Amino acid sequence: MTRPLSWLALCGVHGVVSVVLWWAGGHWADALTWHADTWTRHPWTLWTSAWVHLGTPHLIGNLLVLAAYLTIGWVVRPDARCTLAWLLAWPLVQLSLLLWPDVRQVVGLSGLLHAGALVVAVHLALERLPIQRARFWGVLLAVAVLSKVALEQAWQRPVVWDGTHELFVVQVAHLAGVTWGIVLGLLTAGWPANAGKRGD
Repeated sequence: MTRPLSWLALCGVHGVVSVVLWWAGGHWADALTWHADTWTRHPWTLWTSAWVHLGTPHLIGNLLVLAAYLTIGWVVRPDARCTLAWLLAWPLVQLSLLLWPDVRQVVGLSGLLHAGALVVAVHLALERLPIQRARFWGVLLAVAVLSKVALEQAWQRPVVWDGTHELFVVQVAHLAGVTWGIVLGLLTAGWPANAGKRGD
């Protein structure tokens, strides 16, 4: 069975652009970072901020997770419905952070990566993807990611200091990610399996 390419392509875009921006340095990073008080004047930051990373460990951590997503894309074969849900989550995760005044800015792929995980988990759990024991793997993935987010308690601690990497972690972006992943995963799972097939 052929593997849909849209998911793999989106993973590739996130990885390549993140590395290019890290290499390009501070000027571009500042211009592409989402800020809660200025994003209406710079609406592109709803998308570009996900590609900005605060240091090498931050970038490498997200790239490792992204590599796992490439593996998921190869094995599980998320189709165009999954890719579309993940694309829709991209700006929505950022916009959701306006609900938490403590969040002044956010960078990195982590919120978006949480969304992608739940999109795939929902489609697997509802047996919308053509692999054996799809429901089992979908529930397992959902439980793993949701347990992590529950342990973070982002609703009480939206932003925490990570002394190891010396940066603030916007945990509530993870919460927003899983929420939109579930919602958009459910919405797109009801579409016909060949929806957007040409895009793959």
